[in-house]
Amino acid sequence: MEKITIFTDGGARGNPGSAGAGAVIFSAEGKVLKEISDYVGETTNNVAEYEALVRALGAAHKLFGKKLGGMQVEIKMDSELIVRQMQGRYKVKAPNLKEYFLHAQKLLQAMPHHSFVHIPREKNKHADMLVNRAIDNR
Repeated sequence: MEKITIFTDGGARGNPGSAGAGAVIFSAEGKVLKEISDYVGETTNNVAEYEALVRALGAAHKLFGKKLGGMQVEIKMDSELIVRQMQGRYKVKAPNLKEYFLHAQKLLQAMPHHSFVHIPREKNKHADMLVNRAIDNR
């Protein structure tokens, strides 16, 4: 089964503050297939984290289309909150995050072989760099 790994990160300077979303999609061989570095306005860290996730999942749809149904998709994030919410281990209490959660769930329907992995920040440097680039270049 073909595999891709998606690293996502979001951040806000000030929380709330200037925020960015970063993501990188890798092939199984470690080749960068797509980078995302988007300024998302004035918002919170959690919203920026969800923005990064939704944008990365949308990019995977554009890259692979229906092929996603037969692919293993591993999503790595340093936000324990978002990972646990997506795993169904934490409830989504904040109304503004529920919309993002539902959007991500809808995108994941096309990826039945997906998993979420919480990683330490130092293992997410590529996506973090993309977040900072987005905020710096806004």
